[in-house]
Amino acid sequence: MESSLEKMVDPTLAEMGKNLNEAMKMLEDNQRQVEEDNEKKYTRKDIPGPLQGSGQDMVSILQLVQNLMHGDEEEESAQAYRLQNVGEQGHMALLGHSLAAYISVLDRERLRKLTTRILSDTTLWLCRLFRFENGSAYYHEDDREGLLKVCRLVIHSCYEDYTAEGFNVFSSKQPVVYVSSAARTGLGQFFCNQLGLPLSCMCRVPCNTMFGSQHQMDVALLDRLIKDDIESGKLPLLLVANAGTPGAGHTDKLGRLKELCEQHSMWLHVEGVNLATLALGYVSSSVLAATKCDSMTLTLGPWLGLPAVPAVTLYRHDDPSLSLAAGLTSSQPVEKLRALPLWLSLQYLGHDGIVERIKHASQLSQRLLENLKNLDFIKTSVEDELSSPVVVFKFSEEFPNIDQIQHAAQIPTIQDHIASNQRHVCDTFNQWLGEQLALLVPASGVDVVELEDEGTCVRFSPLMTSAVLGTEVQDVDQLVDCVKMKIPVLMCTLQLREEFEQEVRRPVGLSYIEDLSWPGLGVVRYNCNRDGQNDDKQEKEAEKINTGLLKKLNELESDLLFSLGPEFGGEKNCIYIGMVTEDLDVSELVETIVAMGREIEESSRLLENMTEVVRKGIQEAQVQLQKANEERLLEEGLLRQIPVVGSVLNWFSPFQASPKVRTFNLTAGSLESTEPTYLSKAQGTGTTPPPTPTSSRSKQRLPGQKLFKRSLRSSDGFSETSSISHIDDLEKTEQRPCATSAAEEQGTLKAEMSEEKNEVTQTTNKEIEDVQSDQSQKLGNDCTKTEEQESLR
Repeated sequence: MESSLEKMVDPTLAEMGKNLNEAMKMLEDNQRQVEEDNEKKYTRKDIPGPLQGSGQDMVSILQLVQNLMHGDEEEESAQAYRLQNVGEQGHMALLGHSLAAYISVLDRERLRKLTTRILSDTTLWLCRLFRFENGSAYYHEDDREGLLKVCRLVIHSCYEDYTAEGFNVFSSKQPVVYVSSAARTGLGQFFCNQLGLPLSCMCRVPCNTMFGSQHQMDVALLDRLIKDDIESGKLPLLLVANAGTPGAGHTDKLGRLKELCEQHSMWLHVEGVNLATLALGYVSSSVLAATKCDSMTLTLGPWLGLPAVPAVTLYRHDDPSLSLAAGLTSSQPVEKLRALPLWLSLQYLGHDGIVERIKHASQLSQRLLENLKNLDFIKTSVEDELSSPVVVFKFSEEFPNIDQIQHAAQIPTIQDHIASNQRHVCDTFNQWLGEQLALLVPASGVDVVELEDEGTCVRFSPLMTSAVLGTEVQDVDQLVDCVKMKIPVLMCTLQLREEFEQEVRRPVGLSYIEDLSWPGLGVVRYNCNRDGQNDDKQEKEAEKINTGLLKKLNELESDLLFSLGPEFGGEKNCIYIGMVTEDLDVSELVETIVAMGREIEESSRLLENMTEVVRKGIQEAQVQLQKANEERLLEEGLLRQIPVVGSVLNWFSPFQASPKVRTFNLTAGSLESTEPTYLSKAQGTGTTPPPTPTSSRSKQRLPGQKLFKRSLRSSDGFSETSSISHIDDLEKTEQRPCATSAAEEQGTLKAEMSEEKNEVTQTTNKEIEDVQSDQSQKLGNDCTKTEEQESLR
């Protein structure tokens, strides 16, 4: 195949394609030479080395690039990253960049013909594919640059003297650009800064609050804003609408907006992910109206999974000179080569391949939406259930505390406070849900988005991620299974938060910390209040105790997650408890925390007092030992201290001194005699020590049952997810046939127990009589021996 390719095309092009394939294979081979990499690890240097004079070969340079791409093993394990799925179409896009560099060295006339053909072909294909008739195309790297050039084109069209006078023409009529409040952040500020316009030229249009979608631009309010600006001497210039908002993926009423723009001679620009559905056979009427706008921006790279391809802005304008002045067209042939990677990729995919990729992404969103609609406590937010390419959903508690709401309804401020807290907690839980889903199913491409009305939600936009990550139907099914698995955890944690707060506030020594941004059961702090200590010392002591408490809690065999909280923004010296399940015994958990905290605090106090006590005790013991040595010298005499004389004297006349053995009591810090210890009955008889007292809350556990697990059989209420009711039904069914013979069995048991009791009583009496007879016989023998000894004397 390579030989036939060399015969058909230019040998230089064939060689360049061959080198590109070899380079891509080398860069994508992550598992090559694993054993050698483990023995000789590549370590990067922050300071670059000198440039080698003799140069390096291509293999060494590509190896260096591969090492820089993948980094060290420690970085890979610490932070997971996603790699784009670069297939054959991706290789064609990358080949386009190499070809653009090669084509740029051709002579000017051949370069002009080639670039004109590439540009015209790509523009024609895109206009037909996305139903934008009689349009021109501008290819740009930054997806915001197309809007910037279009705005400059409109300024040239509305201000005839702009080319000569520049910004002075704005003194007569200030231009106004209208942007939806649901647009991406910083869009209006970007083109105002790039064009040198004041921020007062940008007008944010609110979305609907009464009728329609909450993410669509309010057309009636926009009409009033335009009329007010005209009356104040301003010039409405351009309107930026959305065919798929960045957050929720909703589409503005493009038909009515186009009529309003024609009425006031304004330019209508449309952007958004829903524009990709224009290539399908069935297109919703709201998105189809985008074909009548003046310009639109297409981001084909993420839609089709093409790396490093430019974005395209399609526009309609009759004056080529103004397009040239605005920068939408260029007389430089090299700049026209931006379309070359896209030109190659579109030919490789073909019309059917492009439509199939966009259709596959739409089917994935529909499959997820159908499954989520059947789940409880999951609320979806889509514009059109039949053709919405973006699915936004969130966890929502449908059954709040009725008593709390009725009590709060009497005081409006409390009601607002409770509603605000509930929404904050719900946002926190949805943030945790989105992060867990992205971690468990990375191929799904879900992310967390903040919406103005709905709050924190989880977004699934396969048009932007499926082609890049290779998302398939099984990934969507796995995503749904993960959502089902996380719902009971979220519900149980949300219901037990209030009980945990009440349990923490009861015992002395614990403080409940209200942190609405923590996705878990709650936050608790063990207080250490000591008299006579300043605040800094108490804070250090509290940090020490809570750190030790956290370490002990993590050593327990439980399913709970204990941590110090988030790295930034969390409370200090606190213990954060994560998500829980329905079988959690909250009271046992709180009592365990209190008991461990007190134990650590007492140990800390003992260690603090131990240093001072032991130091004073040692000094006093040294004094006592010195006195004892002096007394011993006085008792024994001076001669006994001489080595040779003392030994001879002790042999002729042994000195019998009363032994004095002492022990050092660490608790009292003093020397004590050991005589009471040896004379005590406990030491002499060797009785067993008393049993260690156990906690009143200790209870028997089933084999394999972990700590803080409540027995579902003894609980007051049963969850819908538990199977305890089924077990009870089976036990009742087993007990019904035996109900008639219960009285007979009870009588039989009583008779057997009475017989056993009589046997035990008889045996015990017999043993007592035997012991008494043995003792009397022994006593008689002792008396006889005593009489014989007296007679002998």
